[in-house]
Amino acid sequence: MPVGARAAALGNASVTLPDLWALHNNVAGIAGLEKMQVGAYAENRFGVRAFSTMALQAVYPTNRYGNYGLSMSRFGDELFSQQHIGVGIGHKLGQFSLGVKADLWQVAAEGYGSRKAVTLSVGGQAEIVPGFFFGAHAHNINQAKLATFDDERLPTIMKAGLGYRPYQKLLLLAETEKHIDFPANFKAGIEYQLLQEKVALRSGFSTLTNRATFGVGFKARQLFADYAFGSTTLLGMSHHLSLSYTFQK
Repeated sequence: MPVGARAAALGNASVTLPDLWALHNNVAGIAGLEKMQVGAYAENRFGVRAFSTMALQAVYPTNRYGNYGLSMSRFGDELFSQQHIGVGIGHKLGQFSLGVKADLWQVAAEGYGSRKAVTLSVGGQAEIVPGFFFGAHAHNINQAKLATFDDERLPTIMKAGLGYRPYQKLLLLAETEKHIDFPANFKAGIEYQLLQEKVALRSGFSTLTNRATFGVGFKARQLFADYAFGSTTLLGMSHHLSLSYTFQK
């Protein structure tokens, strides 16, 4: 489940983005942060309370020993829920950023109890040439198992993508994601900044879900607010809202 309204507005083509929400979307992206950031995220799919997600994230940068992050999230209701707490580290080496993250997941279903499992994720980002970026991320590389019955495991997902900034205000993104049990998903997004980079307009799409997304972002000093909405032809609308704050050094 990708996190952050910015990523949601861009069709979740987020593997090359270096921001707070990269802690969940591609942990290598937190390596470029220079100040401490905290953020909250809320998502509702199709107007159904059971399909709601809440998440909290924080990243603390150090001068020499990499950047550290803590993330928490919860999806679902009293009938079925999935929640996690995770820690990650990202480190920048020249034009390359590398990251690794461990998450403890709990999946609970009424009448069936709950199960816990730990997943490991790794990611990388690089600025190949000025304005041209590459990112890759693998989630649950250890293929964590929830139950022996039917060999039930948490999903293993791999993705890679490119980002291109032809000039300062415009960002183009393209990404391919592969769940080991499902066909590949192609995603693309575009972001344009205006009003002295205080407002950002975004749009994206995803081929596997036939989903179009739109969104807007606002910056007011150290506070960032992002909103996104998207639709599929059959299931209806989804709404995403995230707020983040950057602390001064």
